[in-house]
Amino acid sequence: MARDNDELVEILKALSDPTRMKIVRILRSQGHSLCVNALASRLGITQSAVSQHLRILRRAGIVSGERNGYFVHYEVNGERLKEFRAMVDDVLA
Repeated sequence: MARDNDELVEILKALSDPTRMKIVRILRSQGHSLCVNALASRLGITQSAVSQHLRILRRAGIVSGERNGYFVHYEVNGERLKEFRAMVDDVLA
């Protein structure tokens, strides 16, 4: 139970930032992975800022990255979001 609580808090913290929420929404709506450059362009922020947000989202397990040549392409971890939904449902039920 405590472990689930800690995980839930980590995910909620990661999603509490508006820019990180935008990143998750963009990645979910694309249907394919995107690199930092593409995300920075869509968000109108620097690549460095996107990288910092992605680091937090990766640590929470919300996104994952796969190296493709020189670039890392990111996508939403759908299984992790299902787990998150279940944890929230458990708290709110």
